[in-house]
Amino acid sequence: MAKRKRNVPLLFWVSEQEKDMIQQKMEQLGTDNMSAYLRKIAVDGYVVKLDLPELKELISLLRRSSNNLNQLTRRVHETGRVYDADLEDVRQSYDRLWDAASKILSSLAAIQ
Repeated sequence: MAKRKRNVPLLFWVSEQEKDMIQQKMEQLGTDNMSAYLRKIAVDGYVVKLDLPELKELISLLRRSSNNLNQLTRRVHETGRVYDADLEDVRQSYDRLWDAASKILSSLAAIQ
């Protein structure tokens, strides 16, 4: 009996949906050998992990801006008045949002 070139088995579990997705990708590639496909993806494939602290900052700014806008809207409905200071706060919040979004876009553009 011939010795196997690959003698270390690996076993992992997937859901039915994940299995279907793997099979769809195999069909797109034109292969029906799952072992070869999974081995090729595991060895030669890559995973992109974007760790952008700017994205966390953007989400935080979005939450604060949304909250500020909701509070301003409530106050306008209650009093019927809009104050310049409130509008300036909203404008500054949106400026910070655009700055954060620009940083994220610059970071993404630098990825090659």
